[in-house]
Amino acid sequence: MLRIDLRLLATSDWLRVFDARDGTLFVARPSSPAVGTAVRVDLVVGTDGPRVILRGHVIATRDGDGAGCVVAFGPTERVKINYLNGYVRGGFLDLRERRRLPVRLAVTYGAVDGARQTYTRDINDEGVFVVTDDPLPEDSEVHLLLTLPGRPQPLSLAGVVTHTVVPEDEDVPGMGIVFAEADAAAADLETLIDELERGFLSGELPDELLE
Repeated sequence: MLRIDLRLLATSDWLRVFDARDGTLFVARPSSPAVGTAVRVDLVVGTDGPRVILRGHVIATRDGDGAGCVVAFGPTERVKINYLNGYVRGGFLDLRERRRLPVRLAVTYGAVDGARQTYTRDINDEGVFVVTDDPLPEDSEVHLLLTLPGRPQPLSLAGVVTHTVVPEDEDVPGMGIVFAEADAAAADLETLIDELERGFLSGELPDELLE
């Protein structure tokens, strides 16, 4: 997989290079990889914006003035792109959607056949999406142990499955879970998400949490 570093000097540059009509990204390059090449775009927005890793394939190239390649992304990158859109547009989008952090955190949850270990696709104050090929039924109550960077003990959370995605849906399989915490625990959770967001925006989170 070819790695491409892309730094956008201003948030408005994202709107210039990303085509919302077909979800593709234009990357200016003096020499472009061949069509079909798998690429990893390490994207940094502004001087204090997020660092996001996007994976896709080259679907077109341009030569001459404005040379570069057009990269298309699959459904696994959708949440990351939604976050970027919310970040650069600020108040124009739902703040909760903008805050839905596209991070990969280790998580253990109680399945029918015992504890199962997997990872998150995204998280915010209200809930989390857990990646799994065998999601629990909707309305199931579930207990989660979530591992957060810099914390020696996992965070214990309770929630309810609100929606599921199976492999046949051509999207990331898993289940969306809404947290069901008391007021005090909810406040602690919000503080933890604040810390996680600061690390995400500052670029301090390690690569394995950005997959």
